[in-house]
Amino acid sequence: MSTQEARPGGASAQARAEQVELIQFSVVRDDLAFRLQRRLGLIPAHGLGVVRRALFWSLLAWLPIAIWAVTTGRAVISQAGEPLLAHFGIQVRFLFSVPLLIVGEAVMHAMLQRTAPQFVASGMVPDAGLPALRALVQRIVRLRNASLPWIAILGVVLAVSTVAEVVHHSHEIDWALEAGEASPGFGFGAWWFLYVARPIYLTLVLAWLWRLALLSLFFRGLARLDLALVPGHPDRAGGLGFLAGVPAAFAPVVLAVSAVFAAQLAHDVVYHAAHVASLRVEMGAFVVMAVAAFLAPMVAFVGPLARARKRALLDYDALVSRHGRLVHERWIEGRQVGSPAILDAPELGPVADVAALYEGVTRMRSLPLSKASVAPLLAAAILPMIPVVAIEVPVVALLKSLVRTLL
Repeated sequence: MSTQEARPGGASAQARAEQVELIQFSVVRDDLAFRLQRRLGLIPAHGLGVVRRALFWSLLAWLPIAIWAVTTGRAVISQAGEPLLAHFGIQVRFLFSVPLLIVGEAVMHAMLQRTAPQFVASGMVPDAGLPALRALVQRIVRLRNASLPWIAILGVVLAVSTVAEVVHHSHEIDWALEAGEASPGFGFGAWWFLYVARPIYLTLVLAWLWRLALLSLFFRGLARLDLALVPGHPDRAGGLGFLAGVPAAFAPVVLAVSAVFAAQLAHDVVYHAAHVASLRVEMGAFVVMAVAAFLAPMVAFVGPLARARKRALLDYDALVSRHGRLVHERWIEGRQVGSPAILDAPELGPVADVAALYEGVTRMRSLPLSKASVAPLLAAAILPMIPVVAIEVPVVALLKSLVRTLL
């Protein structure tokens, strides 16, 4: 026999290890934007170049605006209206959210590098399904590397920067209007904001929506495979519990977008007499939509998990019934039942252990999620809202109220 034991009817351990290496999957590396940035020297030959890219794109978006605002007297105090620093959304968008959206790429890349191969390493995809899994990964990689999605992203960004601006004049560029004319025009700061700075932010956000779509397609394809789900698995997700950490990898993206949204609300409260109470519906709707959007890829596994649970309830019910009936006949009725294998099977154990198997199936969830999956997304969406609420509700008073409620 070979020194590498072969699984019955399956591949050897070495062969499966090689398959694990083939299922290295990322929604970040090697797309069109990634390749262009590598040619520009922003991404090294090895690695993601997160720090240099975060600094480059953040400063490219914000620094020219800031320099022009300072030199024209529009940074802190402006006769043209609210100064640049009064528009919290501009500062947060380019100095906080742009870097965070880039940092999020490293977080998601690392998460998928750990998670995707686990479908093979854990045996969740049987040997017979490995060719289909490999073909699925190749399809998603082709989509990720395609140019058409990025052309569409560019088109949306240009539309927002031109057509949308003509139809709806943004209050964020009032500080950059040239005064002294019958019809004030845009200064350099406004043009840079419209056609360089904001497009950088919008491109990063839309890129993440495309990656979210890619991940959804990947999970949908996985769910269609004949997964070897384990209904009684302790993770209560049929063995898919290792996916519970995937939504948390989107937390930097949610935090980045929520920070911009909250900064704009804060500007309205401080400078336009808006009241926090009137913004509660908007804040609540944003939190719900943000969390739901980045949990959506996990919905692909609802069908397989629900079907596995439904089948397992019948199978395990039959197993427990047969085991319990034999125990009852032997020890309660005093009948001779022989030596059935089910009573001596070490993997089943005593009656309590058999009952625990059934209870494990009944607790099986239809989504491979946990509180640890949702909590980071909720925190990322809610935390930027706290300073907005604190504008009208002092933080100390808010904390005292929370303490009194808890006690």
